[in-house]
Amino acid sequence: MKDFYYETTYILRADLTEEQVEQAIAKYQTPLTEAGAEVQDTQHRGKRRLAYLINKQREGIYVQINYTGDGSQIAPLERALRLSEEVLRFLTVKQEVRPPAPVAVEA
Repeated sequence: MKDFYYETTYILRADLTEEQVEQAIAKYQTPLTEAGAEVQDTQHRGKRRLAYLINKQREGIYVQINYTGDGSQIAPLERALRLSEEVLRFLTVKQEVRPPAPVAVEA
């Protein structure tokens, strides 16, 4: 079994509370870990203005998950995202090379 690197970005409704956002992030990591993927990094990118209206929403909360797996983990995750009313859009991309580890920057 060869592991590949994947990145899934999804947009949550902007009217969710911070607690609901944290619950959603945990909820969408669960299908990955249950299917055997290893979550490398999860980034809460915050609220951003959308380029166009999606389901009558002008803003959305962006979340990005980087993970490794053999590819079979993507279908359960995308099914959960597709069926959720709190997710406006999502996109999964297979990375060709391993992303570099984040480097701490001194202030």
